[in-house]
Amino acid sequence: MRVIQRVLGSRSEAGLAERLHHLEHHGAVDILRVPSADVARRRLRAKTLAGEEIALALPRDQSLFDGAVLVLDDHHALVARVGTERWLRLVPADAADALELGYHAGNLHWRVRFDGGAILVALEGPAEDYLVRLGALVTEGRVAHSVDAGEEG
Repeated sequence: MRVIQRVLGSRSEAGLAERLHHLEHHGAVDILRVPSADVARRRLRAKTLAGEEIALALPRDQSLFDGAVLVLDDHHALVARVGTERWLRLVPADAADALELGYHAGNLHWRVRFDGGAILVALEGPAEDYLVRLGALVTEGRVAHSVDAGEEG
């Protein structure tokens, strides 16, 4: 069992974000889902989405938060996801827009799932940040969008 004794930083910090993006491209970022009720805990035993058993033993001056980077090396990362997972629902107007949307989602390495004619993108930041990346698809109304709440961690 891996013991984690500190939070390295936030996934949104420039230096960490670059390294995480590279690891995500290689499928090497694991997620620790933490229910909102457990976020204040300093000691916690849990299993990551990939099935690794971990033990948190954080110092008093650190706490978990959504996007906390817990492990980061050249070949692997572990990031905390706290609370309810939110999804950006994107519905393309036609087949051509669907192809372009799929291209962007794949090129940006977004974690997605499908629901009928919609692509749902797991939000790891403000929805506006994702919509800006889609540019004309959104500004020209070629893709409708809304935010769905998912299940608790």
